[in-house]
Amino acid sequence: MSEHDISVVVCVYTEDRWEDILAAVSSVAAQSLPALETLLVVDHNAALLERLTREYKETDGVRVLANAGPRGLSAGRNTGIATARGGIIAFLDDDAVAERDWLRYFASGYDDPLVMAVGGRTMPIWASGRRPAWFPEEFDWVVGCTYRGLPPGRVQVRNVLGGNASFRRTAFDAAGGFATGIGRDGDKRPLGCEETELCIRLTRARPDAILLIDDRAVIHHRVPEVREHFAYFRTRAYAEGLSKALVARSVGADKGLESERRYTTRVLPAGVARGLRDAVLARPGGVGRAGAIVAGVLTAAGGYALGSIRARRGGATFSVVEIEVAPPPAADDEEAAA
Repeated sequence: MSEHDISVVVCVYTEDRWEDILAAVSSVAAQSLPALETLLVVDHNAALLERLTREYKETDGVRVLANAGPRGLSAGRNTGIATARGGIIAFLDDDAVAERDWLRYFASGYDDPLVMAVGGRTMPIWASGRRPAWFPEEFDWVVGCTYRGLPPGRVQVRNVLGGNASFRRTAFDAAGGFATGIGRDGDKRPLGCEETELCIRLTRARPDAILLIDDRAVIHHRVPEVREHFAYFRTRAYAEGLSKALVARSVGADKGLESERRYTTRVLPAGVARGLRDAVLARPGGVGRAGAIVAGVLTAAGGYALGSIRARRGGATFSVVEIEVAPPPAADDEEAAA
């Protein structure tokens, strides 16, 4: 195996996404640069674990695993990291499909030995067939997608976005795994920022590390109908504020909010101005987009304020997991898991 071999980890938790999971795995199988393996990590759902094990029993290169840690996305990813055999570990959301050259663009970024992570561009697939007129592109992170304001091309960044990202295995040797207690836990409050915290921790452990986003590494991410409504927008913005407070408490506000300062002082004011201009020109949704940006900022700020108070009082904590690499499966085990 080469250090450029890529293991793809897809964390799953509900049978409601069955067709999406199959589509995600199929998109990995269709890559122009073949993956070494695809690992489906099931988050404490025995029925889904059994069903996926039957589905992929005779499929080479696909292994189905149970999350070996506490419930949640971070522990699922850590299970995948510990089990993966590739020198590069990529993560794909269970409700997303990757374009054919996704892994090829990831791999090309690692030609530089200092590159420790490469992320990509995530495009929304709206359940209604089109973006809601009021929904600002500056807030596409609310639905797990690349948002307006990120620089184009292949550029160095503070952090990659977890649903479309890859890391060298040695990155986890240096920094540990994803922190538990900070990210997603099934359908509970949509917290996030676990990849931000990891990336900051990584660059502290390895000051020479380079983290990239290559916008040619594209995936398409489903946005369910419930997430097209303002109620979810507000809930997700509030949860982001809570999560950012935890990150800032851990790594310091200077680093924890470094990218957010530019976003709130440059990107968002420009978005409000565009919305108001569209309203003057009688274009649909202009006032709604401007209002949503203002509401999103205020809601996230409220979550950050409350999260900061909780963090200072010790009421909100998370822990970093040291990854212990599992031994490669024996030949008989591989046949049973394939």
